[in-house]
Amino acid sequence: MKLNTYIDHTLLKTDATKADVEKLLAEAAAHNFASVCISPLWVKTAADYLAATNVAVCTVIGFPQGATPTSVKVYETEQAIRDGATEVDMVIAVGRLKEGDDDYVTADIAAVAAAAKGKALVKVIIEACLLTDDEKVRATKCVIASGADFVKTSTGFSTGGATLDDVHLLRRTAGDAIRVKAAGGIRDKETALAMIEAGADRLGTSAGVKLVEA
Repeated sequence: MKLNTYIDHTLLKTDATKADVEKLLAEAAAHNFASVCISPLWVKTAADYLAATNVAVCTVIGFPQGATPTSVKVYETEQAIRDGATEVDMVIAVGRLKEGDDDYVTADIAAVAAAAKGKALVKVIIEACLLTDDEKVRATKCVIASGADFVKTSTGFSTGGATLDDVHLLRRTAGDAIRVKAAGGIRDKETALAMIEAGADRLGTSAGVKLVEA
């Protein structure tokens, strides 16, 4: 197993500068990570820098709260793709899920998936740390119904990140219908390998270099 091929090398800090982003891009190119995940502001910079590599450009949509209207998420997605993104990680409307409005959640995801269809993978962040197990299962079923590609555990900006229990639960619920991304708090190789063993197909982490050099 090549750990580098699982890693979305991530920099989403509010105060990230162009120099910080370019350092991340150089690391991603050197280690041939699956993707870089950067804020929408930096997508074009990343796409230009990584054009001659196999590293995908990923960005975030409705991040980190997921509380923007669907039309805004769709616009963000379209703009990101124009700028060169080939993967987008969107945040669900967590409050809508918690109040039982699964139809809204599914439609919200489906609109982004339609905007990205044939152009970019869609990973859907459910912010598992804010959900009960039943809500995590319902959220994953919304992702499956929407036509998106991945269910993702966390933004890393809320009360917790990925857990092995969550990855197991999402994997069991997803089956072969969609893939699973674990993100938030993956800072050492032991944790990364455990997440993959639990069923993660991708890992979102800012510690990618440390993981592959351990």
